[in-house]
Amino acid sequence: MTRPTRSRYSPAVPEPEQSLPLATRLWFAWICFFRVLFDGAFAARAWEAREPRALPPAAEPPRLAPPPASRPTETATTAALQLLALFQREGRLVDFLEQEIASFSDGEIGGVARVVHEGCRKALREHAKLSPVRAEEEGTSVTLQAGFDPAEVKLSGNLQGAAPYKGVLRHRGWRAAHLTLPVPVKGHDATVIAPAEVEL
Repeated sequence: MTRPTRSRYSPAVPEPEQSLPLATRLWFAWICFFRVLFDGAFAARAWEAREPRALPPAAEPPRLAPPPASRPTETATTAALQLLALFQREGRLVDFLEQEIASFSDGEIGGVARVVHEGCRKALREHAKLSPVRAEEEGTSVTLQAGFDPAEVKLSGNLQGAAPYKGVLRHRGWRAAHLTLPVPVKGHDATVIAPAEVEL
């Protein structure tokens, strides 16, 4: 009896189980009897195939690593550092904030604060356009209807019940309408707010 051949380039694809007719099974059993009796190699193969082999456990799909935690983009932090550098360059804001002023008199502090104010105001007006959140003058009575934006209006005092709220405008708020910052050159380190100065 010849065994069916399969090309060595064709993958072994298991065929679905089929039921053979009784006559075919009788003839096949008769052939197998003599093959097992006189063909040791065939007998060994038949012996191994007497019970269905257990299928290997299915391989678990590879686990994908969790996506890395989002980090603040370099552009966002660079813009903030650039603005801080402008305040330092024009008004020495960082120097003023880092200086211990407890030992200075109010007059001395006021004189320094005037210089810081003028420089920072110049930098702010050159690079940012601000507009008030509320159009009313400070000190006037205002009414906040239901659905007002809490990001635009901060409530204080005796807060009870639900809107509408009536109160006095203490601060108009500020909104950034436009911001223009210098384009950093290649290789610029934005974390250097102000370079060290060495006099030779």
